[in-house]
Amino acid sequence: MEDFNSWKDLLNPEFYINNGGFWLILFIVFAETGLFIGFFLPGDSLLFVSGIYAVKIISETFGSTGSDFLDTTILASAVALAAIIGNEIGYYFGRKTGPALYKKQDTMLFKKKHLYQAHEFFEKNGALAIIMARFLPVVRTFTPIIAGIVKMDKKEFLRDNIIGAVLWSFLLIFAGHYLDKLFMDQFGIDLKKKLELIIIVIVLITTVPVIVKFLFGKKEDFSKYENHDFDEDIK
Repeated sequence: MEDFNSWKDLLNPEFYINNGGFWLILFIVFAETGLFIGFFLPGDSLLFVSGIYAVKIISETFGSTGSDFLDTTILASAVALAAIIGNEIGYYFGRKTGPALYKKQDTMLFKKKHLYQAHEFFEKNGALAIIMARFLPVVRTFTPIIAGIVKMDKKEFLRDNIIGAVLWSFLLIFAGHYLDKLFMDQFGIDLKKKLELIIIVIVLITTVPVIVKFLFGKKEDFSKYENHDFDEDIK
């Protein structure tokens, strides 16, 4: 097992793949929405890099099926299931105790502004927000809670939850797996040796829109939520 050298390891997908493999990947995906603490951990980049190592991960856990496609499908399916379960727990937490979060003081791991941002995102995008949020860091952590607070229909939430989780896991994991093969076969480039660059690119793709909105977009007024009675939303 590799030693934990610095906080940077927490942002490095290879660290989790090498030190926990299949089960740790599933836990991180679950924790991001099921435990509300994983938003600072690698999400999109973890899935992409896991796709690159899909055969290795499945082989070390269960033994390879002998098919790259099946091994990658098993990994993507398991990740999708973990994501679905995490979102469902977030949703039911929102239905039962969500309003209390708006009264909770900020901590190192919890920032109330993230809850407000997710609420605003949900109000603007409606049910589609459940699918869209899966591809947005931080927002995906809190959107299921908001859906629970506003009492989104359980069946509709489950439907959108499944669609979002399957799209997210299969697109990123299969992209990682087959782009790695494509670059190796066509250009002789081993993406495993370019992981730092890949992680930077993925982080930029997922966070630049948020940064641009923060710098140039209209500033959101979250004060309207300060005195809002969220208990009424779940009655």
